Amino acid sequence: MRLDETALGVFVITPTPFTEDGALDEASTDRMTEAYLAAGASGLTILGIMGEAPKLDAEEQQRFVARVLHRVAGRVPVVVGVSAPGLASMRALAGAAMGAGAAGVMIAPTPGLRGDDAVVAYMAQAAEAVGDAPYVLQDYPQSNGIHISPEMIRRMAEDPRLVMLKAEDWPGLDKLSAIRRLSAEGRMRRIAILGGNGGLFLPQELERGADGIMTGYAVPEMLVRVQRMLAGGERAAAHDLFDLHLPLIRYEHQPGLGLAVRKYVLARRGIIGSATLRAPGPKLTPETRAEVDWLLERLSRRDPVLAL
Repeated sequence: MRLDETALGVFVITPTPFTEDGALDEASTDRMTEAYLAAGASGLTILGIMGEAPKLDAEEQQRFVARVLHRVAGRVPVVVGVSAPGLASMRALAGAAMGAGAAGVMIAPTPGLRGDDAVVAYMAQAAEAVGDAPYVLQDYPQSNGIHISPEMIRRMAEDPRLVMLKAEDWPGLDKLSAIRRLSAEGRMRRIAILGGNGGLFLPQELERGADGIMTGYAVPEMLVRVQRMLAGGERAAAHDLFDLHLPLIRYEHQPGLGLAVRKYVLARRGIIGSATLRAPGPKLTPETRAEVDWLLERLSRRDPVLAL
């Protein structure tokens, strides 16, 4: 199964589960994978920014990829984040992932690039490094400081290996519309676009022409239902459901703290065994845990899917 421009739906970005002592938690990895598939995920993305990839060594990265792919067993496409400071590391992980059955890889421009031509040239070099693997361009300037215009994306899309944009610029809705307009006018090959940013703008992104979302919100069942409702013309119901979850989405989206909150919620739901992050990383204070517990309790009374 290879990723292509027709991809759509909810691609859940998974965390990397660890035991209390910081080791890879293979049992939780299996349970988490099955939980996301049961939630209706159209695909999975692993070793993304929220997957703590830089905290894993090369052997651990490949072992985690192999474990997820073995569990998925071809049921949905799996995208592997391979962004790295050096192309050699990117080449090695991409080769191992594709050899193990990944559908494609995700690449973000490296920080420090200056000027449009430098960014486009870097992505061309990265594409060569991952060989014939289909790739997702992660457009996330809040993380790497690299701003990518619609025209730059048009240039990059001349390479058929670029099959998907993960659109996380902020504000990004008009940018999403501009990219879709380039395709509608015949000036750019159409590629899949999936939103991100924790799901904060899910309904609007879908209404602007996104094909789905790629994020790790800890209640992915909501993401799946909202997309299906909007596709079925149930706009008001989709927005009403989304609005129920918005306080928790917002809380999860706090810079520097979001992954710790997300892992805590996933542990509360029984999807992973521990909320442990590898150091360096924040730990939730009792006050923060109490706030998240209150959000979960309140949400569970209004959305039965969140049974705790």
